[in-house]
Amino acid sequence: MNGAQDLGGMMGFGPVVPEPVKPLFHAKWEPRAFALTLAMGATGEWTIDMARFARESLPPPVYLTSSYYQIWLAGLERLLEERGLVTDEEIAAGRSLVDSRPVKRVLAADKVAETLARGGPTERDAATPARFKPGDRVRAKTMNPTGHTRIPRYCRGHVGTVEAIHGVHVFPDTSAAGAGENPAWLYGVAFDGREIWGEDSAQDVSLRIDLWEPYLDPA
Repeated sequence: MNGAQDLGGMMGFGPVVPEPVKPLFHAKWEPRAFALTLAMGATGEWTIDMARFARESLPPPVYLTSSYYQIWLAGLERLLEERGLVTDEEIAAGRSLVDSRPVKRVLAADKVAETLARGGPTERDAATPARFKPGDRVRAKTMNPTGHTRIPRYCRGHVGTVEAIHGVHVFPDTSAAGAGENPAWLYGVAFDGREIWGEDSAQDVSLRIDLWEPYLDPA
């Protein structure tokens, strides 16, 4: 969606200041929020794309003034409430007030390391041949979806070159909407910086973006 999370190439937000790798957390509540999000994700009540959409669809003033794990927690609260697993009153109280319905699966403590190591593979078998091959010139579609998407705003409408084929993967746009996996080919596409930002871009700047086939047209 065209939300506050899609900041690539936008001016007025200052430089990106990378944080050191450690410490991983900056407050005692952050690892708890992280653990709760992972544990609930493992229940199968929603997909990773639904979780991303819950976070990115927060109101822009909330999103832009919240820390990383505040955004994760707010997205989790939204998912839990939408599925009838918590109430507004419970979120305000910070504890259970009534018995919740059973969830599909429960992540046991002794299975956490194994589950995290396994991850959630998104690659699927191909049902159709790839439309593009390395070296093909492609144009990212101009699109403004109201739901989740993984195509950045700054590359829409611009021409790049396919450099790699990453196989067939779950299509995030439909996965986030609960409309099925609809696996699609995923490509590594290279864009010249001047194609994206115009002649003011440094000549040695290029971008490489992984884009699903439904995002692309032949150039």
